[in-house]
Amino acid sequence: QVQVVESGGGSVQPGGSLRLSCAASGSLFTVYAMGWYRQAPGKQRELVASINTGGKINYVDSVKGRFTISRDNAKNTVYLQMNSLKPEDTAVYYCNAVVGTRVALWDWGQGTQVTVSS
Repeated sequence: QVQVVESGGGSVQPGGSLRLSCAASGSLFTVYAMGWYRQAPGKQRELVASINTGGKINYVDSVKGRFTISRDNAKNTVYLQMNSLKPEDTAVYYCNAVVGTRVALWDWGQGTQVTVSS
């Protein structure tokens, strides 16, 4: 079973930036599309960005132009660069392999908290 470990979260003011990292164990990382999900208090978990094995990228409309997803297959790591952060980006961020349009494949990691507040 693949395990993922997310890091890089923190507290920033509106307009600030953070870079999240997700390291995956094992050799299956390169086989799957990878995605960043987030879950805000009282809301369902949503897929905000994904990148497939060929480098095709998708974003949810609310983060387009502000977030950038990338992956380093040599390091089994996926990143999420988040710029121009807004209070509504506050959530716990998780990474996972993505199958279909948004289904997460592996067990969830502990996530990393992102708080955007003045």
